[in-house]
Amino acid sequence: MTRVLVLFYSRHGSTAALARQVARGVASVSGAEAVLRTVPPVAPETRVASPPEPEEGAPYATPADLRECDGLAVGSPTRFGNMAAPMKYFLDGTSELWLEGALSGKPAGVFTSTSSQHGGQESTLLTMMVPLLHHGALVLGLPYTLQALSDTRSGGTPYGPSHVASGEAGHRLDEHEQSLARALGRRLALAAGALAGQRDGLR
Repeated sequence: MTRVLVLFYSRHGSTAALARQVARGVASVSGAEAVLRTVPPVAPETRVASPPEPEEGAPYATPADLRECDGLAVGSPTRFGNMAAPMKYFLDGTSELWLEGALSGKPAGVFTSTSSQHGGQESTLLTMMVPLLHHGALVLGLPYTLQALSDTRSGGTPYGPSHVASGEAGHRLDEHEQSLARALGRRLALAAGALAGQRDGLR
């Protein structure tokens, strides 16, 4: 079974909605399964720490989730054109995995959501790619052979799926945003399956 980890942080639900669509794309590939995981929020020392596990939704990710996956999708809302602090904090703590080469040769992709049409989606996606490249992951985007990428008037970029959560949309994804998120999941699952047994040559 090919395991694709869909790792995300979501504050109001939009990025979580994208994550679920990415997972659906993974599951559309025979022999592939999606593993949904989130990361805990971060807070100043003066605030109460978050519970060890979320009360509902995906459980918190552990290093073992990244070590054991065959492919990886990382999602975060945009914060001033960058990934949110909780995702950055989590990725900053993966040095041990980097030393092991645990993600080297694994296909990976990224996704994001913003509250405005030009809220820094593409720069956020690019910032999430950087640590993946340092880990040696094989970063996948979305090709323009996907018609939804040309037709979308909301989210969607060649760097990865996205969602515009402004106005009435909220965290409800439109058909193009859903299609592109599922396409990323499918591409990751197919790539991970094709690369099975070949990772040693890519490390």
